[in-house]
Amino acid sequence: MTAHATDYTWFAERYPVLGEAYCLTQVQGISADELLRRFDALPGREVTGLDAVIAAWESFEDGEAEGDEDDEGDEETGGLSDSEGDRLFVAVAELGGWALGVEPFGYLGTLDELVPRLGEGTRMVSHFRNSMAVDHFHWWEHGSRRLHFEPLFPGERDGSDADAPGIPELLTACGFELETEARELHTPAAFALAERLTDVRLGPDRLEAATFRIGYASRP
Repeated sequence: MTAHATDYTWFAERYPVLGEAYCLTQVQGISADELLRRFDALPGREVTGLDAVIAAWESFEDGEAEGDEDDEGDEETGGLSDSEGDRLFVAVAELGGWALGVEPFGYLGTLDELVPRLGEGTRMVSHFRNSMAVDHFHWWEHGSRRLHFEPLFPGERDGSDADAPGIPELLTACGFELETEARELHTPAAFALAERLTDVRLGPDRLEAATFRIGYASRP
C-alpha cells in the first residue's frame, strides 16, 4: 500500500461528526462478533453504511436506543436496563479480513488497559482524535506495543519499533511532518498509516456498503 494523507482528506467533510471526534480500531483475523466480545459489548441491531451508524449513535446519545428493532423485527438488546445504562456506543464490521470498530466521539480502542485485550493474539491498529484535538495512534502485535504516538507530535514515539529503521521514512511517506511544525494533515496521515499497516483502504463506497453491528460496550 502507498497510502498518503491526501487520500483521506475527504473523511472529515464526508462524515463531519467523525471528523470532529472518532476512534477507529482494526483487528486482524477476527469476526465482528468477536470484536464486540472483546469490547465487552452487548450486541444490538445491524445497519448498513457508516451514515446509518452515525444516525444510530445520535439516537443513542439522545437516549433513544431503547426499543430499537433489528431487521427481522425482533427487539434487540439495545433496550438497556438501568443497571446496564452506563455503556458506550461502538459499531463493528468486517472488511478485508479485519474487524473494524467505529466509535463516534469514543475512545475505547486506544485505552492502554483495553488495547491488549482487543488485539490479543493478532495485530491491532487503532487511531483516535477528540474534539480538543488530542489524538493517539496504536500498533500492537501479539500483545506487544510496536508503535504508539500522538499524530500531532509524530516525533515523540514509544513502543518496540518506535525508532526502528524505516519507521521515520514510513511516517513521512504517510504525510506526517517530522522535521517541521506543520500539522494540517496529521489526522488524514493517521488513516494512511493504518491503511499501510492493514492493507485495508477505507473509502466512502466501501464504508457505505458495509454491514455494521451496533454494540453497547462496558465503560472501563
